[in-house]
Amino acid sequence: MQNGQTTKVSRSKIDLFIECPKCFYLDKKLDIKRPSGPGFSLNSAVDALLKNEFDALRKAGKSHELMDRYHIEAIPYDHPDLDTWRTNFTGIQYQHPSGLLIFGAIDDVWINPKKELHIVDYKSTSTKEEIDLNSEYKQGYKRQMEIYQWLFKNNGFSVSDIGYFVFANASKNRDSFDGKLEFEMTIIEYKGDISWIDPTILEIKKCLDSDSIPASSPNCKYCEYNKIVGLASLKYKPKHTKAAHV
Repeated sequence: MQNGQTTKVSRSKIDLFIECPKCFYLDKKLDIKRPSGPGFSLNSAVDALLKNEFDALRKAGKSHELMDRYHIEAIPYDHPDLDTWRTNFTGIQYQHPSGLLIFGAIDDVWINPKKELHIVDYKSTSTKEEIDLNSEYKQGYKRQMEIYQWLFKNNGFSVSDIGYFVFANASKNRDSFDGKLEFEMTIIEYKGDISWIDPTILEIKKCLDSDSIPASSPNCKYCEYNKIVGLASLKYKPKHTKAAHV
C-alpha cells in the first residue's frame, strides 16, 4: 500500500504474476502494460446469452437441462449481490491480511442440496478436438476457478471444491453459415486446490514493496521480445541523409 491507499489486485493480475513477475511489477508498480490484443466480442456475446438463460431459471428455482444431462444436483444460485460479483473491476472482494484487496468477477454460481456453492465459469471456443483442461494455457483456467473459490470461502460462504466449466463449442461442420453459429455445449467438472493462493499473495506483496524489478520468467515471450528489440536498437545506426530542399 502507498499513501494510505489499498492496493487492489485482480484475479487476472495474480495470474500475470505467476506467468512473469517482471511483467507484473512493470504493470502494477510502474504502470507499463503488456501490449493488449483485440477484444473477444463473440465470447462476450456467448457469455451474456448464457447468463440470460441461467438467470431465467435462477428466478424460477429450476435447474438447466444441461445440468440435468450431466447429473449435476444443483440450481443457479440466487443472491442479491450476483450482479456486483459479475461486474468487472468490482467483482467479489476480500481484504487479505497482507493489506492487498483481492477481487475477481465471476460468470455464475450454482448451489447444491447441501447448500454448498459451485463456482461456474463460461468458456467459448471452436475446435474439433475433445474439450478438456489438459493444454498448457488452460492451466490458467484452473487457477481462475480456484481464486474464485478462495474469494467466496473468505467471504464466509460454504463452497464446494467442485467447480464447473461450461464450454460453448462453435461448430465448423455446417454446409452454410446462414447468419448463425451452432454450439455444442459441454460441462467439465474440476476439483480446485486453493492451497497455493495465500503464499502467492504474500509473494506478490513482497514484490510490490520492493524497489527492485524482479527477473523475468524464462518463458515470457513479452520480455524476450523487449530484449531482442532493445539489442536491435543498440546495433541500429541510421544513415545520415541530406535534407530535402523545397
